[in-house]
Amino acid sequence: MIFDLVNETAEILPNFKGGEKYFAAKMHCDELNRFMHGCLVPGATIGEHTHETNSEIIYILSGRGHVLYDGKLLELSEGQCHYCPKGHSHSLINDSGADLVFFAVVPNQ
Repeated sequence: MIFDLVNETAEILPNFKGGEKYFAAKMHCDELNRFMHGCLVPGATIGEHTHETNSEIIYILSGRGHVLYDGKLLELSEGQCHYCPKGHSHSLINDSGADLVFFAVVPNQ
C-alpha cells in the first residue's frame, strides 16, 4: 500500500487532546496501526495525554519544539525521534517560529 502524504488534504483538528490552536493531520488507520503526517503551527500543541493501551513513535521531519514527557520538558528538532511507551504521558509543543512537521505511528493494541 502507498499513501501520498504530500498531496493529500490535511484534516484540521482544533484543540487536539486539549491542546492549543490546531493540529493539521493526514491520518490512515487499519486494524493494526494508525499513522499520521502532522503539522503544528507556531504556538500550537497536542494536549498532554497518557497512552493507556498503546505506544507512539514521533519522528520530526522539520522544525523544532518540545515534548512534555512524564512531566519533563525535552527539546526536539529535525531528525530526532520521540518514543512514548504504553503507560506514559506526553504532549507535543511547537514553541518555535516555524511549523513543526512530523510523522507518527500508533499501534492499535
